[in-house]
Amino acid sequence: MKKLNQLLILGTTLLLSAAALTGCSGSSAMGATIPQTTSGEPAAPQTDAGIIASETTGSNNRLNEILERGYIEIATEPYFAPNEFIDPTKSGEEAYTGSDVELAKYIGEALGVEVRLKPMDFTSVLGSITTGKYDLAISSLAYTPARAETMNLSKGYYFGDEDPQTAYGILVRKEDVDSIKSFDDLADKVVVAQNGSLQEQFVQEQIPAYKKYNRVSSTNDGFLMVETGKGDVMVAALRMARLYLESNPDSNLVIVPNLYFKVDPETQGTRIGIPKGEDALTDRINEIIDEVVEKDLYNQWYDEYTEYAKSLGIIE
Repeated sequence: MKKLNQLLILGTTLLLSAAALTGCSGSSAMGATIPQTTSGEPAAPQTDAGIIASETTGSNNRLNEILERGYIEIATEPYFAPNEFIDPTKSGEEAYTGSDVELAKYIGEALGVEVRLKPMDFTSVLGSITTGKYDLAISSLAYTPARAETMNLSKGYYFGDEDPQTAYGILVRKEDVDSIKSFDDLADKVVVAQNGSLQEQFVQEQIPAYKKYNRVSSTNDGFLMVETGKGDVMVAALRMARLYLESNPDSNLVIVPNLYFKVDPETQGTRIGIPKGEDALTDRINEIIDEVVEKDLYNQWYDEYTEYAKSLGIIE
């Protein structure tokens, strides 16, 4: 439980750090302004600011608005290492880091605008895009049909090396693992998943029955809920589950073997959320993603920040 306590302490530190930027009682998040260039980074393409703006004057689309105001506001949940996380050795805007943050910087450079990160919980990330409050959500978003109905979703920019058909499963306490052979065995269990996630869709569509369903705002909250007996089953991306277990070797949790959720292969890839109907912005973001994928940049960032998060003890 020592590791669990350390995680709780770290989580508290992260929440306090975020609170300093986001305020309280539902007040809107203050922006973390991200510098447009970093030493050693691959050069971004020619910027759009001034070029597209002059070509689209009067079109009243969000892309034009971003270029005219000179900054882009990006919502993210910074508690999902190595994609997005808070570096406890830094403060202020420099504390937000990860492979998704590098992608945000690259987009800012490509557009020729300043990046303003808006840290918040995952549910608020989704809401900020469906309401049009912010320009983009870069927060390890997976494709879901329901999500695609309420926002535009970019092309996939990260696919990992896992077989998607074995990428999602469940964690339970060790004493329960032998009693679970299929999702039919969860009828008397309290099931937990992150609110608004692809995993929540799995709960709704692929688990026939359960005693109760609890939504949580972050993956780590779900792991801790099952660890402490407030839930019985955590539905999770198994990559993140393995990272959690590696970081918490004394954990009483275990992945149920050979039990996976079915995934539509056409929906694979981590996406960027964009306000519904903003097709010009979506097209431009997709062009930038094409460059990132062609240059294999995101995989490089992901590997770099996996090692960095390990060096900080955030993951092992």
